Amino acid sequence: MPTMRLIDTGDVSLRCAIEGSGPLVIFVHGFPESWYSWRHQLGAVAEAGFTACAIDVRGYGGSDKPEAIEAYAMEHMVGDLVALSEALQPGRSAVLVGHDWGAPIVWNSALARPASFRAVAALSIPFAGVPRRPFTEVYHEHFTSKGRYFYQEYFQQPGIAEAEAEADPRNFVHRMMYSISGDVPPGDYWNKPHGARFLDKLPDPLPVPWLTTADLDYYESEFRASGFRGPLNRYRNHQRDFAWLQQFAEARIEQPALFIGGKRDVASFLFGATADPVGLTRSFAPLVEGHLLEGCGHWTQQEKPVEVNRLLIDWLLRL
Repeated sequence: MPTMRLIDTGDVSLRCAIEGSGPLVIFVHGFPESWYSWRHQLGAVAEAGFTACAIDVRGYGGSDKPEAIEAYAMEHMVGDLVALSEALQPGRSAVLVGHDWGAPIVWNSALARPASFRAVAALSIPFAGVPRRPFTEVYHEHFTSKGRYFYQEYFQQPGIAEAEAEADPRNFVHRMMYSISGDVPPGDYWNKPHGARFLDKLPDPLPVPWLTTADLDYYESEFRASGFRGPLNRYRNHQRDFAWLQQFAEARIEQPALFIGGKRDVASFLFGATADPVGLTRSFAPLVEGHLLEGCGHWTQQEKPVEVNRLLIDWLLRL
């Protein structure tokens, strides 16, 4: 079992699950997850000769939860990882691994702070470079302006999505995870009008082996304690993120990189914006190695832990 530590990064304190010894590998989760989403990776990576550290991102679980929306801007997320790496292994560069929102966080950390991070791996979300316009403009054009629902638009107004999620955190996490997994039957679950709620039309979950009752118990307990304001605030910083990232517009990720996506994950294909997420990433991270997993939906490392561990550890050992 990992050791749980609270690490002061100067701006916030982060709860970290740490196992093993050796070069540092930091795991960064997405929404709505926690350090626990890396439960299948920590021991395997530690056994391979690394210090495996999975964090609760600020706003989640046992980490600090600033109130202000701007406290969750990408600049602060990157700063957390830089300070955490220095706190755990001073003077040494770490490897980053991220999933879902954790993927853009680690991609941009490697881009913005190459001296701190010697390699980067991302699951589910490929790297499309520094944005040319805020993502709010993109989904307004393709969804909101056409009267179509888009979940990130729904998340924008503070309090609305929080109320829906916090009414029954277990149901929210369970239905969200099942609805975009590789196990959900085909269906038009997300085609709904602007103004709909997040859970509207989502299917009732069937049992799946990768999300057990014990797993749901843990996620439920975490979100009942922490709430959803901090996690949702990450979605409310697209314009701040855009402005901050422009200073890196001409840069590329020159470090070794790894991308693992799911063939049944719409996020791996950027909601239809690319048919080749590996090739897209290679345009901005030329040393990337890429893999797309059969039958895998959005929850890459939880749905396919054996395959992810094999690919990740092989890559880590070759760095």
